[in-house]
Amino acid sequence: MSNITREIKDYLQNRESEMVEFCKQLVSLESPSRSKKAQKMILSFLEQHLLSMGYVTLRMPGRKSGGYLYARPENRTKGAPLQLIVGHCDTVWPLKTLKSFPIQEKKEKLKGPGVYDMKAGLTQILFALKALEELEFQTQVTPVILINSDEETGSRESTRAISRLAKISERAFVLEPPLGLDGKLKTSRKGIGQFTITVKGKAAHAGLDPTKGVNAIVELSRQVQKLYAMNDLERGITVNVGMIEGGISANVIAPRSKAVVDVRVNSEADGVYISEKIMSLKPTLSDVDLKVKGKIGRPPMEKNERNTELWEHARDLGEKLGLQLEDAMVGGGSDANTTSQHTATLDGLGTPGDGAHAEHEFIFHKKLKERTALLVLLLTSESIKE
Repeated sequence: MSNITREIKDYLQNRESEMVEFCKQLVSLESPSRSKKAQKMILSFLEQHLLSMGYVTLRMPGRKSGGYLYARPENRTKGAPLQLIVGHCDTVWPLKTLKSFPIQEKKEKLKGPGVYDMKAGLTQILFALKALEELEFQTQVTPVILINSDEETGSRESTRAISRLAKISERAFVLEPPLGLDGKLKTSRKGIGQFTITVKGKAAHAGLDPTKGVNAIVELSRQVQKLYAMNDLERGITVNVGMIEGGISANVIAPRSKAVVDVRVNSEADGVYISEKIMSLKPTLSDVDLKVKGKIGRPPMEKNERNTELWEHARDLGEKLGLQLEDAMVGGGSDANTTSQHTATLDGLGTPGDGAHAEHEFIFHKKLKERTALLVLLLTSESIKE
């Protein structure tokens, strides 16, 4: 074990209880995506800690969300390459969830709403930066941080900022939770699209004049069959009609109907392919107006050469810490889908556990220091372009 690795492990070992308490504080600051007031509180909390470590911060307010927090070291080498650290402080849990799902520390597990997705990851970010500061490590690649408050709702207000930073960064580390109890890092993610199918038919009395109407629900049901026929599991294309509505009354031939469709793809090419198929849907009944809107909103994070190189580097660093890391592809999306379009990206660097968005959500708190040590080693790595 190298001296720097031993220093990092010893530093974090001595601060293990402090890290766990900090993580508990973050969980106690409930922060649902659509509560701007709650988001302001947790972003202010994080900002104060970054300021105390000598970081310059910028708070950008959101329209519907709490906005995002950007930070960079005040004392930095101008012209040095950048590395982007991305996290989100919003959760899917509504306010007052702690009353029915309190924070609990039992044996090896720390439970609580949002602890796994992803307040443990935020804890890692802060303590990795603390380690850099207090151990006086000089990084060749300057860390810049973006913490948003709308990831769980699609990062609609923060994606532009994430893209801009990714374009000027040499690499990006995303602190989403890893996959599975053994904590696989995420090296690829499916792209995600959403499409809305709207059908306009013609109303008529279902008993007196049924032949004078055109049933929009019947038309939509035929379109649903077409959509499900587009599924290609071997290719990794999934099409799911997740919401449907229509009609105005049981005794009226339905004049309108609508379906919302979720699409997942493994590659950008498949995204173009399936989008074209969905957008080209045609009505089967006469006198029907059918409209299709939507797109692939989050492009896939593909396992390209630069992402693979970064993953292999992380795997090698993990061995120095005694970690046998594995990687995986996942069907869900994150801000890594965005950063991966512009720079080498590694996702799932958070703390192993389970139960994202579920009532048994937890982390293995003993692994908090291990994954923070991995992040510190990654941040102190030399430029991968040299």
